[in-house]
Amino acid sequence: MRELTTESDILVENFKSRGLARKGLDYATLEAINPGLIYCSITGFGQTGPMASMAGYDYLVQAQAGLMSITGAADGEPGAGPQRVGMAVSDLTTGMNATIAILGALHHRHSTGLGQYIDMALLDVQVSWLANQALNYFCSGTPPTRTGEYHPNLVPYQPFPTADGEKVIIAIGNDGQFKRFCEAVGRSELAVDHRFSTNSERVKHRLELVPLMVQITQSRTSHEWIEMLGAISVANPIKYSRTPLEYHKPPPRLGEDTDSVLERLLHKGAGEISTLRQKGVVK
Repeated sequence: MRELTTESDILVENFKSRGLARKGLDYATLEAINPGLIYCSITGFGQTGPMASMAGYDYLVQAQAGLMSITGAADGEPGAGPQRVGMAVSDLTTGMNATIAILGALHHRHSTGLGQYIDMALLDVQVSWLANQALNYFCSGTPPTRTGEYHPNLVPYQPFPTADGEKVIIAIGNDGQFKRFCEAVGRSELAVDHRFSTNSERVKHRLELVPLMVQITQSRTSHEWIEMLGAISVANPIKYSRTPLEYHKPPPRLGEDTDSVLERLLHKGAGEISTLRQKGVVK
């Protein structure tokens, strides 16, 4: 590891807090070898604080950060109760934030030649991703609750039943969109009704607007609504204008590139690599 550090730009590790320090692979030690090293630690609860030594798992963090308290059916509805998001959102968003942090550290290194230590915690990231729900609390002092299918700050923004017994999601994000929707479905009067003309009023009068929306959506099938309002498309998350992404191989299996990395960066021969593998140093 110390040899690799001399040739490396970035190190990412997810041992428990100070786990690598006991092996002499902490940032302070490796920085002395390579001052330009960017060292990113990912843990459940960060390097400081009362929970720093604890292992962190996505499910636990979703609960502790409050995400589960705002996910699922509202109290009083069938199936009510906190729900885990159906994918490892805390793990994935922490990885995304770590990538952003590393890019920032690289930008700093271009100017100074110096690397730095990055402390990433699943709990910190998940709390930051509460976004508008956290803002609702800071503005009102009232903890947000589960709202099930509907959005707490936008109306209409939820699934609605259609003529074929299915549901279609209508997500209207501003007043202009609501006006155009009303015109398209032949209900222009709703857009000028004082109860519904602005989103803030629609939020206040949600219970009055939703039954009217149901009457509208049940007049067509789901397919007809999708054709009318525009089909949903899934975008490639990264699109560069000058350097389009190209994929030449799938993600590597564990240890697949070990030999080539050791040969290219450290000029290790086959015999040395074999010895390292026999000792369990590498896979």
